[in-house]
Amino acid sequence: MFGSMKRGANAYANIGMETGVVAASPHKLISMLFDGALVAIAMAKKYMAEGDIKNKGESITKAILIIDNGLRASLNKNVGGDLVLNLDALYEYMSRRLFEANTSNNQAILSEVHTLLDEIRSAWEQIGPEAAGNAAPQMPAAYDAGASHNSFAKA
Repeated sequence: MFGSMKRGANAYANIGMETGVVAASPHKLISMLFDGALVAIAMAKKYMAEGDIKNKGESITKAILIIDNGLRASLNKNVGGDLVLNLDALYEYMSRRLFEANTSNNQAILSEVHTLLDEIRSAWEQIGPEAAGNAAPQMPAAYDAGASHNSFAKA
């Protein structure tokens, strides 16, 4: 009886997540990737402290996959120059550090990567469409509103 209630709750949560992804802007999708990686690292820290090797490994693997297959893969290397190349290198560094944290059971490394991701996420949120609307920036006179403008992230 309780198993079916749990399955129902999980199905409801999955539908909510899928609906959020479908309705999200490209900027919001990147924010969701940051959030997912941060939660996975926080859970890995919890599991590491509890000595739960299986769940620790799964959480770290999830964080690495989000960083590599989500954040790194979304970088548009045709636009953004050094900033994008630096972010790519930083994401690669984070993945290597997470792997090292997993093999050495080092919570300090998990904290390091969590802090780095949180700082990048904060910067990402500051350049978001909502933040831009609140700041009401003035566009330069040479700005062509009809022109297509490139983003650092692929859409």
